[in-house]
Amino acid sequence: MDQTASGGPRGVDARLSHPELEAAFAAESRRAREQEWARRLFDRDTSLWTADGVVAARIADRLGWLDAPTDFTERIASLEAFGDAIMGAGFTTALVAGMGGSSLAPQVFASLFPDVPDYLKVVALDSTDPATVTSTFGALDPDTTLVIVATKSGTTTETVAFRAYAWHEFHDALKREHRGRRDLVGAFFVAITDEGKAYESFPDIVDWREAFLNPPSVGGRYSALTYVGLVPASLLGVDLDPLLDGARRMLESCRLGDPDENPGVALGILLGALARAGRDKLTLVMDPAVAALGPWIEQLVAESTGKAGVGVVPVVDEPLGTVGTYAHDRVFVRVGLAGSPPGEATPDGLDADALIEALAEAGHPVVRIAVEDPIDVGAEFVRWEIATAVAGIVLGIDPFDEPNVTESKENTRRELEREQWGETGHPAEPIARGEGLTLFGDTPLRLTAGDGTVDGEMRRHVARIRPDAYLALQAFIAPTPERDARLASIRRLLRDRTRRATTAGYGPRFLHSTGQLHKGGAPIGWFLQLTADHPTDAPVPDAPYTFGRLIDAQAAGDFQALEDHDLPVLRVHLGEDVDAGLASLERVLARTLDAEA
Repeated sequence: MDQTASGGPRGVDARLSHPELEAAFAAESRRAREQEWARRLFDRDTSLWTADGVVAARIADRLGWLDAPTDFTERIASLEAFGDAIMGAGFTTALVAGMGGSSLAPQVFASLFPDVPDYLKVVALDSTDPATVTSTFGALDPDTTLVIVATKSGTTTETVAFRAYAWHEFHDALKREHRGRRDLVGAFFVAITDEGKAYESFPDIVDWREAFLNPPSVGGRYSALTYVGLVPASLLGVDLDPLLDGARRMLESCRLGDPDENPGVALGILLGALARAGRDKLTLVMDPAVAALGPWIEQLVAESTGKAGVGVVPVVDEPLGTVGTYAHDRVFVRVGLAGSPPGEATPDGLDADALIEALAEAGHPVVRIAVEDPIDVGAEFVRWEIATAVAGIVLGIDPFDEPNVTESKENTRRELEREQWGETGHPAEPIARGEGLTLFGDTPLRLTAGDGTVDGEMRRHVARIRPDAYLALQAFIAPTPERDARLASIRRLLRDRTRRATTAGYGPRFLHSTGQLHKGGAPIGWFLQLTADHPTDAPVPDAPYTFGRLIDAQAAGDFQALEDHDLPVLRVHLGEDVDAGLASLERVLARTLDAEA
């Protein structure tokens, strides 16, 4: 029996393929209909999520995203005029310096609209690895680059460091050319932030070209259709009228009282109900043309639902497998773009659509979302925002806070304040060395005797994988296409040998997306933290540390936070040759998993 929920031309097509899952979905749909969830959501009724007055007040201050498509329609003319003016001033590139929601939405637009004639190229910097920082700036021409500093709070550690580096290092040539006139250098900078303390935290902002002040009632991960996404979109030459028109039409569809006809509410009910039924691994199967939407969905869902011991685990960019490699804890969402090739094939030769059909036949729940045109991404932003808010109702949590995010941040701050650095960046003494790798264990591994070999200690860590686990690779290293491919290969190995879902993220980027889920969600994660040496480093201007020390402190801070939650974590230090270290890690894991089979 199939359960189909649809709404308008971009409705949700859900095939559940199992009576118990159909019953769970139907029960929540009845509750949503009887309790008028859609109406109450648009009425800003905070009792959908909480009966606590304090929590309700906080939620009420975070619902401005419901107004964004309408409010920003009135600003289209000024946004497009800004984009035209920047283009006319001779800029060719915009660098977005931001983290989490401040960088992911711009990356979606940059991926979907890369080649609009005469407009700018937009790149994002969201890694504190010194090699990434220096190579990113080294590839840009200071005379034709606009720096967009995007931060809701104005105090995000990474963004403050990027801002300082851009001003003092990258634009040093401009300061010399303009004889130190900071007001002229400021013409190369734009801010996207909130009013008040956030705005006031920017030095010399009165000399900057522009400051776009976002509505304070919009949280970072819900900000795609505010200045955070729309300023970069205007520089890319995106036609904002149809973009926001599609978003408004999706909002209207999401007002429908019947959940089965409501594209956002139906998806949210499905995600929440299936997670409660044990299908908590949301596996996104994306067409390559819309692949950048995956990390944006990942952050939205993970940070919003992963708390109070529950959550939906987004699985993004996992290589396709055969039907038999997937356990019965998954829900698959296939997002396709009309006219786009389906991308990679499975090991047994199926394309993505054929795999989805085979998974449905095997009893896995699947959802199909068809995106007709890249401009419809505005509607998809709205659909997933509504769905995530509704999933929070089903799960009984507040989807607008992030109670565990500050843990790693505070640990990082303490690490940066330590007088002795060096080996203090690692958790205690190593438990094994070999094959170019150095392993550092968490407290349970350190307090129990192992054989001291890399293979033996990895076996002890692998033995801690739970039956319902997800396996997370946390790579505090510089991202490259080659490392993307190696991490994907390691994920395929782990998934195929264990049948567990796998995730991967570069640090500190993932701390602003899946980090909340890791610590606050269901305690089922299993973690491999990857770190490396920094043969070359870069200073953080106006700070007593370098970028290398910063990313090491962030890794140490997150390791400590995972330990504090009694989650199994092993650090694998890859040394100076990161690519060789990753290859060595894959060999060690292959031997370990073969021995466990």
